[in-house]
Amino acid sequence: MSTLVPSHADHYPTYFHRWWSLNQKKVVPYIFIAPTMLIFTTFVLIPIVYAAYISFFKWNGISEPEFNGIRNYTRLLEDDVFWTSLKNTILYTLGVVPLSMILGLLAAIGLNRKQLPGRGILRAIYFLPFVISAVATATTAGWIFGDTFGILNKILVELGLNKVQWLTNRHTALLTVIATTVWIRMGFCMLIYLAGLQSIPSDLIEAAKVDGATARQQFFRITLPLLKPTTFLLLVLNVIYSFEVFDLVFVLTNGGPGYSTTVLTVFIYNSAFQTQSVGYASAIGMVFMAIIMTITMIQWRISNEGGRID
Repeated sequence: MSTLVPSHADHYPTYFHRWWSLNQKKVVPYIFIAPTMLIFTTFVLIPIVYAAYISFFKWNGISEPEFNGIRNYTRLLEDDVFWTSLKNTILYTLGVVPLSMILGLLAAIGLNRKQLPGRGILRAIYFLPFVISAVATATTAGWIFGDTFGILNKILVELGLNKVQWLTNRHTALLTVIATTVWIRMGFCMLIYLAGLQSIPSDLIEAAKVDGATARQQFFRITLPLLKPTTFLLLVLNVIYSFEVFDLVFVLTNGGPGYSTTVLTVFIYNSAFQTQSVGYASAIGMVFMAIIMTITMIQWRISNEGGRID
């Protein structure tokens, strides 16, 4: 009988087991992050790269793209609507961020009291507008601020006052959108601040009380400084969320009346799908991404170098 000569394939399992035993700790983390990286690459990285490519073309989304160099970017610098939308985005951010953070902090302080009855239910009520869909929240806000059938205008009429064009007047529309966003965002700030308050050691507060510190001194000398990391985190998140707002503005006003509530995201959407200037919209998107990246880099620099929050 002829003896069987083992082939090289018979050694593969042995080689694999040796390689795996030596590199398991290095490989396992990549296996866990592989699904996330695949999703990120497919739905974020590839679209960004394609948008950067198409921003150098004149394209309506249907016909053959026509290369036009940096004309989309030069057109953007000369576009009054772009600057108006950027101004509206900044005004919207300046209105939403401080108000939502201040009201969220006040709500967190009130709901952190153990003697408050039903505080769990109140926390859920405050946080509910942030949890549900922004479209549903915007629809609810439309029922409240509507010109004809709005609940708020009906109350004003019952009180003998005149109706207010909350969403159709260029002087009040942006303020109404800001107020609606504050209503939504306040619950999120409340929840984060509540976690920060509960992480403060109670011994510090008790020691301050023993030393005769008033409630105001306790807040400004102990609570507020210890909440500095939480405040900084909320500041960065709220600024980024405010720059990225779309669905709320789109449902409430669609950027109107005129361009009084047109923010950058709505301007990008209208350029791509209403005027069918996909290449131009991509150029705006690249500039918008650069703004967001700049904000993120400033945040990183402040938190890691000059302005540490420890």
